[in-house]
Amino acid sequence: MTFEPAARPTTNDASDAASADARIRAAVAGGIPSALAELGALVRIPSIAWPSFDQGQVRRSAEAVAALAEQTGLFDSVRITDAPIGDTGERGQPAVLATRAAKNGRPTILLYAHHDVQPTGREEEWLSPPFEPTVRDGRLYGRGAADDKAGIMVHIGALRAFAEVTGADPQLGLVLFVEGEEEFGSRSFADFLRENKEALRADVIVVADSGNWDADTPALTVSLRGNATMRVKVDTLGHASHSGMFGGAVPDAMLAMIKLLGTLWDDEGSVAIAGMMARDAATPAYSEEQLRADTGLLEGVTPIGAGSIMGRIWNKPAVTVTGIDFTDVASASNTLSKSVTAKISARVAPGQSAQEAYEAVAAHLRANVPFGAHLEIDDVDTGEAFLVDTAGWAAVLARTALADGYGVAPIDMGVGGSIPFIADLVREFPGAQILVTGVEDPHSRAHSPNESLHLATFHNAMLSEAMLLQRLDALTSEA
Repeated sequence: MTFEPAARPTTNDASDAASADARIRAAVAGGIPSALAELGALVRIPSIAWPSFDQGQVRRSAEAVAALAEQTGLFDSVRITDAPIGDTGERGQPAVLATRAAKNGRPTILLYAHHDVQPTGREEEWLSPPFEPTVRDGRLYGRGAADDKAGIMVHIGALRAFAEVTGADPQLGLVLFVEGEEEFGSRSFADFLRENKEALRADVIVVADSGNWDADTPALTVSLRGNATMRVKVDTLGHASHSGMFGGAVPDAMLAMIKLLGTLWDDEGSVAIAGMMARDAATPAYSEEQLRADTGLLEGVTPIGAGSIMGRIWNKPAVTVTGIDFTDVASASNTLSKSVTAKISARVAPGQSAQEAYEAVAAHLRANVPFGAHLEIDDVDTGEAFLVDTAGWAAVLARTALADGYGVAPIDMGVGGSIPFIADLVREFPGAQILVTGVEDPHSRAHSPNESLHLATFHNAMLSEAMLLQRLDALTSEA
């Protein structure tokens, strides 16, 4: 049965409400120094889930998160567990699952984050070591400082403040789910949900893995693009040949690949693939000047696409070539290449299925491969787009908590990126209201060198979530 509140959370009078808010504010403020220290300790653990890295660090990270959950004193059960990856015979990375049963008709809230992180990329591009948390100019730098170990500590800090105010005996049901492989594709996520469905069942799900409009303005993420990635291989020759002897008479694979990839966009840089859809939805104003400031777009380089800038990012498809297997420049020789492989990542507009978008891209590639080159498409992966029902009672409650926590009214925001596992949550828990929040801002540089967390945002996000927990604890069901 889906939880429906008997009434909006209220207190006896305005003075009671002010008193409750003041206690939460004091508890959060008092907990910030320890939360930042523990966030730093988590950042020091290089928990990269990709198999080419030390997997013992992912286990170490899970153990650290489980210890933090235990220390809140709120949970009936805290365990580290994993799940199979389909029928591959492999198992996924360790996740932390902590639960507390609801009492007296209260709802249950599930708090999600992930403790794995992206690889560092080129370490020489970091201004400070990626796994040594460093504070500069009001920001904490380090891999995972924003994505998503800050999300973990927002949950932990909010839970601690909530426990302090309620005497560690709230009526609200609590689930903390911190997975260990989100950056590596959440490969066991669907199986984890099926194996732990009853433990994970909740009325409200908070996914702390997104961002805000800016460092001062909070947001609820109400739409996410889907994604479709694939590996594309082009072959033109049975063997490599001297470019001086045969260049100009036979097409090398790189020439064919360049011409093929060039058909994916029109002259403005918009996607030129029949069958890839766009969503028609209003977006807030966002100037080219702001785009340049947020992205580091170089002087003289123009934006791509057409229509409003936010519309291009939130509601239209995009295609990016994210990798090419070819001879590096230092090893280059005068050779006609026989084979080239590229990785293509397509972002899918909300409202279109990822499979349909993949089929459109694949059909376009097959129809446009030049010179009769041989084309192979494999290693396909898809993730669905997401649209939130913004009228739900939990979304209304969350907006109020964000406004009170940040002191600024939140906005409903789309995001150009993808969180494919949300489709799994929607499938397994169709009655739950899903709220996508986060601590990132346009300068966080998640996945990139010099990833960082705005410290004031960290405080405000923790305060907002603690207020949300407190107000949910005051709700009872209609039943």
